[in-house]
Amino acid sequence: MRVTQEGDLYQLTWLPRIFPVNCYLVEEEQGLTLIDAGMSYSLQGILNQVAKIGKPLTRIILTHGHMDHVGALDALKKRVPDAKVYISERDAALLAGNRSLRADEQQTPIKGSVPGKIGTRPDVLLHDGDTIGSLTAISTPGHTPGSMSFQDQRSGALIVGDAFQTFRATAVSGKKVPWFPFPAMATWSLDQALRSAYKLIDLAPTILAVGHGDLLRDPAEAMKQAAAEAGRLVGEGAQVHG
Repeated sequence: MRVTQEGDLYQLTWLPRIFPVNCYLVEEEQGLTLIDAGMSYSLQGILNQVAKIGKPLTRIILTHGHMDHVGALDALKKRVPDAKVYISERDAALLAGNRSLRADEQQTPIKGSVPGKIGTRPDVLLHDGDTIGSLTAISTPGHTPGSMSFQDQRSGALIVGDAFQTFRATAVSGKKVPWFPFPAMATWSLDQALRSAYKLIDLAPTILAVGHGDLLRDPAEAMKQAAAEAGRLVGEGAQVHG
């Protein structure tokens, strides 16, 4: 496991050169918040880094319900039972293995690996604008219908799950990147992902922290370019289907 620190943000990365999977620890005055729970093999690395920092893990926030972001959740909850689990109200259904769509949603099948045997149920269901410690929750549907991002109001760092990727290239979720197309292949709606990307750009983040890939400092131009590339795909799709 590789650890990269930027102020109060710690990026924990497994298989960084092959198939990077990231979790994040956000240090608060009284404790630590974990964002995403990686794969099942991520458990010990998370616990080791928590012990190294020396503060209790009090919160586990999930950006969305795909298995590579919740894989260690059950084991982690058993080891740290007092940590509260947070996920969007919408993706709580995915966490429970329910892929069904709501009537007001784009009727495109939800893709990606959705848990079937996760026993942990969330303690808190999140909505756009909610505050969790120093973090503000931002609804960013696209990769899944209930995907959320989180901005640290102290530093401006933005943790976006799979709304963007930076491995191999910086891209909006749904835009396939050569040699690492997997986030795009697991994306529910490129149209929604593009709208969410512009919402995130408007937040002027100082750091972009993604589920797959390195931290990106001063990311504005790279995010804008990625959104423009995704926009061209959306436009081509509109011409084909319009």
